[in-house]
Amino acid sequence: MKIYPSLFLCLILFWACGPQTEENMSAVNGTGLAETNPAAEGFDAEGSDPEAIAIADEVMEAMGGRPAWDSTRYLSWNFFGRRSLLWDKQTGNVRIDVPSDTAIYIVNVKEDTGRVMLAGKEIVQPDSLSKYVEQAKKIWVNDSYWLVMPFKLKDSGVTLSYAGEDTTQSGEPSDVLELRFQNVGFTPQNKYQVYVSKNDKLVKQWAYYSQAELDTPNIITPWDDYQEYDGIKLSSSRGKRGMEDIRVYESVPDEAYQLQPFSYN
Repeated sequence: MKIYPSLFLCLILFWACGPQTEENMSAVNGTGLAETNPAAEGFDAEGSDPEAIAIADEVMEAMGGRPAWDSTRYLSWNFFGRRSLLWDKQTGNVRIDVPSDTAIYIVNVKEDTGRVMLAGKEIVQPDSLSKYVEQAKKIWVNDSYWLVMPFKLKDSGVTLSYAGEDTTQSGEPSDVLELRFQNVGFTPQNKYQVYVSKNDKLVKQWAYYSQAELDTPNIITPWDDYQEYDGIKLSSSRGKRGMEDIRVYESVPDEAYQLQPFSYN
């Protein structure tokens, strides 16, 4: 079995100092980032690897840092050219425009409430509205994860494992983190392997598994074209597809969350 230098150091410290925690593992890496990037309530710290947690903290710092992420309020983007989203991180309000369906969704993903308009007609029947609100939330969960996943490595329900060293399909040396989920989201059976560049600590690739027990991923997608948006870094390219028109706002007009046309520009 090959023992990597960082893991070898961890073993020495384990024998000398006892079990590693998230805090002293960060100290091993010389980052001291654990205190500035606390895990979300419900994150599986006990079941996660200390080395994986420390790398997740480095990713957060490379993406702009936890204070910048926490202070980011409004994000908008176009998902693969299919639909546009506007997300208020503070309140949970989300607007989704789907041109192909002539649909506008105005929902609150924290409260599971909202309004929906299809082909110019508002949905008012309670059962139908509830169905469309849930559909909108599923869209937001999926589309936002494709945009901001690196900020969510220590989210509620996540178990992080260190899967070793590997190279991306483009040849970039990386540390590989594995994410599994418990009692969270709409697809807790999924698994992801996230490739963190050894050079700049940014996520450069992920592998998606529809079932955690699978050994072969369903898809492997690069994370390229990072740019800074008001203090945080976001990647737009996913290979042949990508996030378009990414924007970060400090404020948005009231009509953004009303059932009427809205310009994301």
